[in-house]
Amino acid sequence: MAAKKKSETETKPSVEAGRDMDLLHSMLLQRRFEERVAEAYALGKVGGFCHLYIGQEAVSTGTLSMLRPDDYVITTYRDHGQALARGISPRAIMAELFGRQDGCARGKGGSMHMFDANTNFLGGHGIVGGHVPLAAGVGFAIKYRGGDQCIVCFMGESVVNTGAFHEALNMAALWKLPCVFIIENNRYGMGTSLERASAIHDIFERGAAYNMARRQCDGQDVFAVREAVGEAVERARKEQHPTLLEVRTYRFMGHSMSDAASGTYRTKAELEEYMKRDPISLLRARMEDNGSLSEEQLQKMDTDIK
Repeated sequence: MAAKKKSETETKPSVEAGRDMDLLHSMLLQRRFEERVAEAYALGKVGGFCHLYIGQEAVSTGTLSMLRPDDYVITTYRDHGQALARGISPRAIMAELFGRQDGCARGKGGSMHMFDANTNFLGGHGIVGGHVPLAAGVGFAIKYRGGDQCIVCFMGESVVNTGAFHEALNMAALWKLPCVFIIENNRYGMGTSLERASAIHDIFERGAAYNMARRQCDGQDVFAVREAVGEAVERARKEQHPTLLEVRTYRFMGHSMSDAASGTYRTKAELEEYMKRDPISLLRARMEDNGSLSEEQLQKMDTDIK
């Protein structure tokens, strides 16, 4: 009996270390991928609008690490990071950005409309709020078929001021649908701050109008995201009740490639302050502190990704 307990004690840290390595790899992959996209865009190889995910990697990684392969994901036009975290290959996503036929959407979607049926990734969507009713529809389909999957719907904070958002949340709550609505609150809708656009600043409280479970969490901490999403996913599976999560994060780049990172609607000082809480740096520090990551391991991971 004592030997069994010892084995369990030894196994748990190794399992957690492996999990943390996977989380770090996912986040670092997204960061390096987006940096390459920025380079390609500057060279004119990527056309159309392009919205980078740098700074928000803990949200996609923390969320999608809590899902099963048969769950569904739907998101906005800032979709590269979530597509990578869901398991779509970097090659297929980059090919899509280049308009190639071997892209995940056969070159027809581009940056804002990634899609992959094999991973139940139901697309990035260019219309602000337009995809939220689709998420409710997927939730209804899951319930109608008697499944125990859930649908995760990512959105920016600007979506909460659209009619589609409120209609979808009302139906999800009324019909008790297995939906997890995640607001990635990066503080700015293009150049408009949340404070200038919303009468309430704790926007997860919008769920109160629909008697919906709701919660706010730190979007720079991948473990805080995992804990909040895990609770919401369990509620969706066991009770088929929806949840509204506000995940507070920050984008380190401009709204799109045509937008400066700072100097217009947000100051350089503000950007630098938020960059002190880079989600990758926070996870790296935690892993180094508990002895699960060495500088050599980090360098090898980074080299392999590049």
